[in-house]
Amino acid sequence: MTQPPQPPHQPGFGPPPEPSQPDRPQTPQQPQQPQTPPEQPPSAPGGPDLNKAPEPGYGYPQAPQPSQQSPQTAPQTPPSAAPAPGGPQPPPGYGYPQQPPAGYGYPQQPPAGYGYPQQPPAGYGYPGQPQPPYGYPQQPSGQPGYGGYQQPTMPMQPQSGRPGGGRKINAQLAIIVAAVVAIALIVGGGVWYASSSDDDKKNTANSGDSGGTKGAEGGGSGGDTTGGDEKAPADPSAKVLFQVPAPEVPKDTTTIVTSGSWLTDKVYAKSGVAEVVGYDAVKGSELWTLDLPGPVCEASDHVTEDGRTAVIYKPKMPTKTDPQRCTQVAAFDLATGEKLWSETAKSGTQEISFNNVTVSGNTVAAGSTSGGAAWDITSGKALWSPKTSDACYDSGYGGGPKMVAVRKCGSYEQRQLHIQTIDPKDGKVISEYKMSEGIEYAAVVSTDPLVVAADVGDSAGDGSGISDFFSIDNKSGELRTRISAPGEEFAARCDGITKIEHCTGLTVGNDRLYIATEEHDGTGEYNRTNEVVVFDLATGKQTGQRADAGDGYTIVPLRMDGGSVIAYKRPPYDKGGQIVSIDGGSFKATKLLENPATESVRNVETRMSPEYSEILYTQGRLYMSDVYASESSSGDKEYLAVAFGTG
Repeated sequence: MTQPPQPPHQPGFGPPPEPSQPDRPQTPQQPQQPQTPPEQPPSAPGGPDLNKAPEPGYGYPQAPQPSQQSPQTAPQTPPSAAPAPGGPQPPPGYGYPQQPPAGYGYPQQPPAGYGYPQQPPAGYGYPGQPQPPYGYPQQPSGQPGYGGYQQPTMPMQPQSGRPGGGRKINAQLAIIVAAVVAIALIVGGGVWYASSSDDDKKNTANSGDSGGTKGAEGGGSGGDTTGGDEKAPADPSAKVLFQVPAPEVPKDTTTIVTSGSWLTDKVYAKSGVAEVVGYDAVKGSELWTLDLPGPVCEASDHVTEDGRTAVIYKPKMPTKTDPQRCTQVAAFDLATGEKLWSETAKSGTQEISFNNVTVSGNTVAAGSTSGGAAWDITSGKALWSPKTSDACYDSGYGGGPKMVAVRKCGSYEQRQLHIQTIDPKDGKVISEYKMSEGIEYAAVVSTDPLVVAADVGDSAGDGSGISDFFSIDNKSGELRTRISAPGEEFAARCDGITKIEHCTGLTVGNDRLYIATEEHDGTGEYNRTNEVVVFDLATGKQTGQRADAGDGYTIVPLRMDGGSVIAYKRPPYDKGGQIVSIDGGSFKATKLLENPATESVRNVETRMSPEYSEILYTQGRLYMSDVYASESSSGDKEYLAVAFGTG
């Protein structure tokens, strides 16, 4: 899972080489001397060995794509799948894409605009556009075209189609290829959508979260694996509740960020072009609109108990000559759409362009390589800011149950990361773990229990940002255990460069790490599949629990629900996707929702894969949305979001 290269042309990236005192004094509070934990204990012996990668040569019948090499052909041909409207028309016998994606990695000089590809891949087993590389091309904050959600963004897992399902393409080569493929996809065709009612009539939203906050909240429950709030309905078959049409992008703009989606019991809120819109969670009718002067740059995954969250945005709409910087931080109410406040912070005389924002308790914290700041989420009152010295700076924060800072000290060649649990009210350090020198980036997977992912020695080899997980005691700052997670075996991805706490393919709870494996051959012919496996965060060892996706499906953990794991199962070419609840004790999977298998619905669903989209689920309702809006080169209808529901 290769460490992405340093973001290009990022102002202030990396402090000067001569480190001084790596403390993090807070303003207006007095400087706080962090505790110094004991030396790092040795890692837990042995990494996972799932024997998941078949030998090269495994292949599916595949017509050569214009931009791909001709893949190998298997002896037999799977059933033909209907081509996605607006996509390439495959020849007879086409079923599963065989040619691997262009690899993963960060392009060194990304194109303007938010970097997710225009149409996420149709996925394994779907005819359609070729699979883009993991890693979206993206400008760092303050650079032309930057818009949010992903800055020089974390690398993302490609969908299946690699011959043999084994190791991935060299990450350095992927850097070159990634931008080319993503640009091609950005101008690709859209998809047509129809609802799943019996007569397949088109169901359109009337216009244009807490069912849980977006994403997964880590929560150490000491091994308590009792179930949560999500119950299986009598009939898990889902229909389309509503869809939100893709917004038009401004003139002379190729792509623009629409990052951020949140869910309450009544409202589904989604970022649009320079706005956040609240929709009725069932009907899709527009309830409120929060207008912003510029596009969203980044959105917090976390929501307070009273339904408030935060975003970073640009003060104006970007142009070719004036791309604007991500200097504005705002908090708003999900129930009403009311903007509570909007603030900026300065480093010296210059306004800070922020890379990430999070929420913990009643505190909003935003970080970047050039400084950070924290505010009260209700009033907007400035609470504290980390001292940016010649030696150290806070690159970002993880939120949720606790607040964790990733503080970088030393020069680029002698970097040391300090993982600090801090008091969100005043920024004072509660505990600190110092990682080994030479680890350049780390991502916060969970703040309670504290789990950090890093690519140690650039050994992941696949652009995922993960070679190891570090389980840390956030009271003492001591390392509990270190878990080896080879990139060729596991499908989790983290962005430790700028987003800090954005990870996919895993979740944390019950003092355990639940992680998706890489895809491999299924038991059926032409099938691919994977599993979710479990690591104990106290011992670093696998528990032996395993949830199989099933032939043709790939499974991705989304979040915890009490002691159970909520996961999305990406379907084969002739099925609809599923949401399942995996019991934390027995590890038995129970189906909570299954989407329609009609072609028109599948075409929309499969373009909103877990790696390229935002997926929220609660109480029998599934919401899938894009994190960008782009110019369309086709006349096909495109969608920003789609909602499914049972009952």
